[in-house]
Amino acid sequence: MYGYMGKILRVDLTRGEVKVEEVKEGFYRKFIGGAGLAAKIIFDEVGPGVDPLSPENRLVFAVGPYQGTRAPGSGRWIAAARSPLTGIWADSCAGGAWGPEFKKTGFDALIVQGRAEKPVYIWIKDGEVEIRDASHFWGMDSYEAHDAIIKELGEPKAKVATIGQAGENLVRIACIMSDKHAFAGRCGLGAVMGSKNLKAVAVRGTKEVEVAEPGKLEELCKELYPKIAEGAAAFGAHGTPFYMPVGYELMGDVPVKYWSQGEFISGIMALGAPRYTEKIFVKKEPCLNCPIGCHRYIKVEKPEKYACEGAGPEYEAIAMFGTNCLVDSLEAVAKANDLCNRYGLDVISAGALVGFAMECYENGWITKNDTGGIELKWGDGDAVVAMVEKIALRKDLGDVLAEGIKRAAEKIGKGAPDIIVHVKGLDIPAHDPRAHLSMAINYATGTRGACHERADPFCMELGLVIPEFGLEKPTDRRSWVGQAFATIKYQDLEGMCDCLIQCKFMAFGGCTVTDKLNLLNAITGWNMSMEEFAKTCERVFNLQRAFDVRMGVSRKDDTLPYKMFKPVHPKHSLIALEPMLNEYYKLRGWDPDGKPTREKLVELGLEDVARVLYG
Repeated sequence: MYGYMGKILRVDLTRGEVKVEEVKEGFYRKFIGGAGLAAKIIFDEVGPGVDPLSPENRLVFAVGPYQGTRAPGSGRWIAAARSPLTGIWADSCAGGAWGPEFKKTGFDALIVQGRAEKPVYIWIKDGEVEIRDASHFWGMDSYEAHDAIIKELGEPKAKVATIGQAGENLVRIACIMSDKHAFAGRCGLGAVMGSKNLKAVAVRGTKEVEVAEPGKLEELCKELYPKIAEGAAAFGAHGTPFYMPVGYELMGDVPVKYWSQGEFISGIMALGAPRYTEKIFVKKEPCLNCPIGCHRYIKVEKPEKYACEGAGPEYEAIAMFGTNCLVDSLEAVAKANDLCNRYGLDVISAGALVGFAMECYENGWITKNDTGGIELKWGDGDAVVAMVEKIALRKDLGDVLAEGIKRAAEKIGKGAPDIIVHVKGLDIPAHDPRAHLSMAINYATGTRGACHERADPFCMELGLVIPEFGLEKPTDRRSWVGQAFATIKYQDLEGMCDCLIQCKFMAFGGCTVTDKLNLLNAITGWNMSMEEFAKTCERVFNLQRAFDVRMGVSRKDDTLPYKMFKPVHPKHSLIALEPMLNEYYKLRGWDPDGKPTREKLVELGLEDVARVLYG
């Protein structure tokens, strides 16, 4: 078997047992790896009666065929589980180098189940596995734990995926950190680790990943690396902050005042590129095998209250802590981001929660008695920083917000439930569906809720079409016509990126679908056709949707919050969701309630899934 190790590691923390399971090649060809592999495991083992924070939930760490090779953008891995935030499918992808290192230990996935009696961490080295005491690391932030675990192991080349205090405190927006600059951010998977008393997974591997055609793979890499670097030169120069002025100017695509205001020009200029690069940027911190290097290492010295150094804020953090909260202090945003990194919080949901709390404060639904004395006024960088800490440590209002946007709004009451901006419990990221209607249908139908990383069809406006999948030209971003088809193609392809696993930003440099398939075939020797590849992409998305349906999701959940139907910027459009949804279901082969039909599941080779859904 080429491109895979052929083994899955299962660790039962309740029993302290370790088991290795052999996997046949046909399974990999059907689900590829990463999010596809994890989806099949979780669908089979996690039913609707399993509480996400119970020992019965499964937490899966997985890689795909690209890891352990020189494929561009392959320094990645995914974590997956039933989400404690949304109650449905959750996977989150991170970069760095943990993924390739894990694969070289001899496994394609790690399944964690049960709950340890006391804090532990898992140590995997070249196929050998230990469950070690982590009591002395419990209470450390993610950076401190990362360094302390490596020191204890005496393995400077080891890679560590860990949680901070937010995960320990079961904050439902907690994330998982690796390599001190890469984060599996969305859906609260850090809380799943915390619920299992699992502080970290440390890995060190030296096993080689066998490739079917090493010469062909090297040839492809020599061609792709310079092409991607040149094609994404501006992206490499400024990282994701380059999008702040671009998205705003072209489409009004930046959240302002918790999605209720259209313009905030001073914030756009103060927070985005090139000012970000000029003021706080120190150096690039690329993931393994990355020709672009979008991650920023930053340093803030003044004012002292915002002093920080390390992984810098990406566009999402800049927008959600900055423009979303009417904060135009780059230093305050950097500090809020740094605290999220250390405590282990999803910056998107954390920024959304602070913006939501500010609107509640403005309306008088919460007071200083609730916040612990903080005046949650728009534009106050100190208040943003303080609330991040309170959420992570579950203090005062932070304890309410730590439950996630839906639960928090229900707890606050009054008008709070009417203003929240989410889909299926997951906060909408910093890309406005009123700016490009393809994102409206994408958010509404996303298998993990509102997520731009599962599909970002607005990239069509930037020229990223998919001719191999029949998407040969951009849709009109202000018309609903054709958006369902375009969204389906993006959802299928970008979901596959999390199976292979490859960074989606490689497409910005011109890594096409054909390139991805050529890399896969060179690694595995499968000679897979484009038709089979497209069908595999569709299979994985439908499997994840089937899991959501099993958890109770239907058409009523495929919707958008009230604010999204009120344009606030001249370049925004009215969202015609229902006709897009009808077209989407029809093209997907789902019934009018959003359930994949038995025929569609059978067509995709998911007969066992059909039996679960239909009997």
